Amino acid sequence: MRKVTGLLLATERRAIAGLAGLYATRMLGLFMVLPVLALYADDLAGATPLLVGLALGIYGLTQAVLQIPFGLLSDRLGRKPVIAAGLLLFLLGSVVAAQADSIGGVVLGRCLQGSGAVAAAIMALLADQTREQIRTAAMATIGLSIGVAFAVAMVLGPWLASWQGLSAVFWFTALLAVLGLVVLWKLVPPAPRRLRHRDVGLDRDQWRAIVARSDLWRMDLSIFALHLILMAIFVAVPFRLLEAGIALERHGLTYLGIMVLAFAFMVPLVIVAEKQRRMKAMCLLAIAAITLSLGGLAGLAAGWWGLFGWLLLFFTAFNLLEATLPSMLSKLAPAGAKGTAMGIYSTSQFLGAFLGGVLGGFLAQQWGLSAVFLGCALLGLVWLALMAGMTAPRHLSSEVVALEGEPHGDALETLMAHLAEVAGVEDVLVVPEERLAYLKVDRQRLDEEALTRLIESRRGHSDA
Repeated sequence: MRKVTGLLLATERRAIAGLAGLYATRMLGLFMVLPVLALYADDLAGATPLLVGLALGIYGLTQAVLQIPFGLLSDRLGRKPVIAAGLLLFLLGSVVAAQADSIGGVVLGRCLQGSGAVAAAIMALLADQTREQIRTAAMATIGLSIGVAFAVAMVLGPWLASWQGLSAVFWFTALLAVLGLVVLWKLVPPAPRRLRHRDVGLDRDQWRAIVARSDLWRMDLSIFALHLILMAIFVAVPFRLLEAGIALERHGLTYLGIMVLAFAFMVPLVIVAEKQRRMKAMCLLAIAAITLSLGGLAGLAAGWWGLFGWLLLFFTAFNLLEATLPSMLSKLAPAGAKGTAMGIYSTSQFLGAFLGGVLGGFLAQQWGLSAVFLGCALLGLVWLALMAGMTAPRHLSSEVVALEGEPHGDALETLMAHLAEVAGVEDVLVVPEERLAYLKVDRQRLDEEALTRLIESRRGHSDA
């Protein structure tokens, strides 16, 4: 066996660039409607705050329901055909929403957009295209692309809507879907059919064990609450900007300033969380900051600068959690179970987006804009209380060892025992059919020399 190391290959660079771009353009299309739909809903027949909230969040329901079936289907039919089908559904939904003259048509279009649930298939294709040693960095690149897409969407959506109306946002989204199809077939190289990847795929045998762990369901709760709150407040935030005297055509510039500053403030906090091993403290700080900002947005401070400050605080904390929650999940997930943990986590995120849109619309319709922020602030307090009892995650990293053969029986047990005896190795899973060993290691304690000696001795034994 060998420890997996190496630099990016040309095909891997193409795959990472293409798939990150594909993922980002798709999310850009979903996010662009957030800052504008509530403002332009008056032009849609039958619009109410509740239906506007439903239109904002409905994509999350179809994403949550269909992402796992799409992923499993890609195992049978191939990654690219399934991703292409998802993009065509996304294109169809964009066209339906662009041509809609009623809120019902927009709800249907957003539902169709979400039904192109190809996130799992994209991540599986990324796994097919990359080696184990660079896969974590490749996935981080896609995660970064989502954050960039969100920031761009917050600026581009208001600009397009002020220029040509709400339909322009959806027509641009349709164009992004076409661009995604071109990127998929022209830029992303074909991938060989491979075995299921445990770091990106779901394993039914692991499902119950993952759900039963309190530290992991707290991560699921966190991403659920975070996206619920995000969707809910965008029923009201655009109107708060209008109340502060910010004209429609200047909303994009306002979001741009907020996003740039939020990102700048977030980066040092992420460094503190990772380098100084203060993940739990930063997580609790971010939840508290979100809760405080929601109270401020409810009307505890008025004026343009007050609004700008509360939104800046909210998005700094939001970006901090978006960056650190997946990292915490990766540290907490057992060896070889990260794919299953991430599948449950992503489903929780999409369900939160759906329920957030509905909740925000309901609160706005029943009690007004301030009720949206106050309701979310109460949720933030409950979220903070539940997270306060969590154990701080150990800072463990994933390590993958490629096996020369397929150990079975006593040889498998001996190999696992030897790997577990290496200082700093905290968890071991050997999967003979994949010819891989998944390790969770403490980098500060890991005996690299002992692991290397074990790898070399096993290789010599296999060669013999």
